[in-house]
Amino acid sequence: MKRLVILLLTLGLLAVIGAASGVMFVSSKVTKPLKLQKETLITIERGSNAYRTVKLLRNEGLSEVSPFVAKVWLKLFAGNTLVKSGSYMLRPGQSLVDAFTLFTEGDEHLFAVGLVEGLTLTQWLDTLRQNNQLEFDITDATLREITNDNDVKWCCENVEQTEGVYLADTYFFTKGTKASQILKRAHGALVDYVTSEWEQRAVDLPLQTPYEALILASIIEKETAVPSERDMIAGVFINRLNRNMRLQTDPTVIYGIGPTFDGNITRKHLRTATPYNTYVIKGLPPTPIAMAGKAAIHAALHPLSTDALYFVAKGDGSHQFSTTLEEHNAAVRKYQLKR
Repeated sequence: MKRLVILLLTLGLLAVIGAASGVMFVSSKVTKPLKLQKETLITIERGSNAYRTVKLLRNEGLSEVSPFVAKVWLKLFAGNTLVKSGSYMLRPGQSLVDAFTLFTEGDEHLFAVGLVEGLTLTQWLDTLRQNNQLEFDITDATLREITNDNDVKWCCENVEQTEGVYLADTYFFTKGTKASQILKRAHGALVDYVTSEWEQRAVDLPLQTPYEALILASIIEKETAVPSERDMIAGVFINRLNRNMRLQTDPTVIYGIGPTFDGNITRKHLRTATPYNTYVIKGLPPTPIAMAGKAAIHAALHPLSTDALYFVAKGDGSHQFSTTLEEHNAAVRKYQLKR
């Protein structure tokens, strides 16, 4: 009897030792760093399960975990094994356990697309079209749906032209996101920001609606190469609007010319009437001429108080500001005609 007890205890101890050894062996395999020399994007397709995902990593040469060890780990030790489809960024030093934490939590890698201020909608669409991580689905009907899908009527009511009604910014997204979703977010961000800035605008501005502020912001965006001048340029335009002076800004002329503009603005261009030529029309053009960022929108609604009515480009991105026409003409001779 005593021998039997000793035998059973011995067998039990061996079983415990064996189980512990097995656990340690499995653990050593699944916590070992994956074979990653650099960041690597892995895409888990819809319908994949945990074992198929381990097999994917092995087929890609990223994991040395055997099918047997994988099955044991997934069955007994892995915990949550419900992987979520998507694209994930694996980094050097991460183990199979680390990878599965990403996969099961759905912590997908975020890509970024920069929608740059001062560009037109056409240029933005090219940016979105060329991004291989996005699904490009933009049509004219899509654009109308995006801008009409809100309760804010100041922005796009009766406006077929959707130029400038999206906020310039960097937008993050997961692989396979539709381009229309990016623009929808950009439009919503624009409406929210302009609405907020309009409520806090400076007093006595010659702007009747938030949309007019957006139009002015787009012009400021195109005229400003030096950020520190943005508020000053806004102040000049506000002064001219208050005095019923034409804005006389070249970017509006260029926008009115359209795709045929060859980069050389002429006297004929300045004299040719278009709805956007502010050398010919008084006040603001009918729509924005480019996408504006937050800084330009803020400047349009919080301009610098100044007596300046004119500015001319110096040739280095900055401007010379003047309060009288005589000063302005002298600055033109100095910085423009001499060149």
